[in-house]
Amino acid sequence: MKKKRIIGIGIGILSILLVIDIIASYYFYNLAIERNVKDFLQGNADLEVSAEAMDVFIEGDWREWVDNQDFEHWEMTSYDGLELKGYYLPAKEPTNKTVVLAHGYLGNARDMGLYGQYYYEELGYNIFTADMRGHGNSGGDYIGFGWHDRLDYIDWMDKIIEKTGDDTEIVMHGVSMGAATVLMASGEKGLQPNVKAVIADSPYTSVYDMFDYQLERMFHLPAFPVLPSTSIVTKMKAGYSLSEASALDQVKKAEVPILYIHGNADTFVPTKMTEELLENTKSEAEMITFDGAGHGEAFVIQEDRYVSKLNEFLEKHIKD
Repeated sequence: MKKKRIIGIGIGILSILLVIDIIASYYFYNLAIERNVKDFLQGNADLEVSAEAMDVFIEGDWREWVDNQDFEHWEMTSYDGLELKGYYLPAKEPTNKTVVLAHGYLGNARDMGLYGQYYYEELGYNIFTADMRGHGNSGGDYIGFGWHDRLDYIDWMDKIIEKTGDDTEIVMHGVSMGAATVLMASGEKGLQPNVKAVIADSPYTSVYDMFDYQLERMFHLPAFPVLPSTSIVTKMKAGYSLSEASALDQVKKAEVPILYIHGNADTFVPTKMTEELLENTKSEAEMITFDGAGHGEAFVIQEDRYVSKLNEFLEKHIKD
């Protein structure tokens, strides 16, 4: 009887732990992946922005520049039936060069005007950017962290090539989640050879790795068992698992040259993730780091050095 009682108590404890784990999995899915207001990021010390960067992000003249441009509004139905919104701005002078910009977590297409202004005004590129699924004016009740977005972007680029011609040369430039998106696209078989270069600013290796890092940092919790079960919930509700959404696996198959950019003061996405990506990239790849730059701040606080490296990289891989 005593043995049966112990077994019963054990089963009861395991059942309680299982219920707690299931509740936690749905909680973290709702917290980070479901499309809703993300209050949990308010006050996050890892996302504190320097005063210099904040001035540019909030009040920079790039915002007025975006407002004054006559972007074409594009629409596309994704492979799984979502209505997506994109925005295209032809260059002042006809060109076969187009930059495709990808925004970060909880951002939108407009945010990439910070970079688009440089490509447009200084380099003379056409610009395309989009609201990723679950963001801005695009459909979707979940955030894909780049995984499904990689296929959306490949479809967007097919539309760009159809519009601008077979000799189109495309540069993909993403920041944070957008950086992971362009890296995830870099290893896809459907990526057209028109894509000549990828710029990945502050990327993460995989969604699982990112959640693992943040779970410990923000909640002081181990990955197991919460992340495996959250991954199962994500697979059921959003159609992808946290581990399959891997930029690291994709760059191992990449053929397109990649420039990695990261701030050494980034505590939201650690620089070591980009170092790991660089070490595992199949294609020609380079990395530049910026001392004192937090998450996604490098372009703002060290613009001259940033654009110097960007131009050097583009000159190597984009025809005159």
